[in-house]
Amino acid sequence: MPRLEGKVAIVTGAARGTGEQTARLFAEEGARVVIADILEEEGRGTAEEIGDAATFERLDVTDVESWRHVVARTSEAFGPPTVLVNNAGLLHMKALVDIDPADVERLWRVNQFGPFLGMQAVAPAMKSAGGGSIVNVSSVDGLSAKNGLGAYVPTKWALRGLTRVAALELGQMGIRVNVVCPEAGGPGMRREFTPESIDPMDTLSFTHDAIPHNQMRPGLEIIRDIARMILFLASDESLSCTGADYPVDAGWTAGRRLKFNPGYSAE
Repeated sequence: MPRLEGKVAIVTGAARGTGEQTARLFAEEGARVVIADILEEEGRGTAEEIGDAATFERLDVTDVESWRHVVARTSEAFGPPTVLVNNAGLLHMKALVDIDPADVERLWRVNQFGPFLGMQAVAPAMKSAGGGSIVNVSSVDGLSAKNGLGAYVPTKWALRGLTRVAALELGQMGIRVNVVCPEAGGPGMRREFTPESIDPMDTLSFTHDAIPHNQMRPGLEIIRDIARMILFLASDESLSCTGADYPVDAGWTAGRRLKFNPGYSAE
């Protein structure tokens, strides 16, 4: 039996990147999927390629009424949502002292406030359906930090905290809430911060040196790894999982491998 048979999912930021691959995988596994995104042309194209199991709805994740509209349209098209993937997100890279405060607010509204509104919006419908699963997409930068990400990192740490509160409260409604922390984001969000001569897709394996063979895999497959973890948490295979972090980072947050300590191999 398909792993998401009978599930109705809303996936935000699903026009491209991680969200797109998640939506495609969900449909392959039997779910009916709403492609929710502000990118209308790309979102409609993705839904059309998936076929009858998908439909597109324009969603501004920072707007309460937009969320209400999408939840209502989902219920009309497929039935009440039983899965929500809060994947939509923005990246910003600049030294702390140079960041425009407006960019801090912009990232907070999309990366944290958006998932907050989404969980509020779907909770009543999920409860009426008998429960469900919410998967929030944070980042390895919500588990550690890097320089240059002063506007981005706080939103991803905050999303992990919000996930825990939601798991405790919404669990009473039969709703599980977990967070995935990938290292590799979609190439679309990386494009602005990648040199023109480099394809952002080629950068996805850069941090995978703890598992060297991963660096030989296509970038799309690395994105699909994230989608596979989201699939697991959306499915009934993870019924005992809630309020937890699930890194998909090829060992990025495991620690440091020191060249001159035992256990290091250059091969």
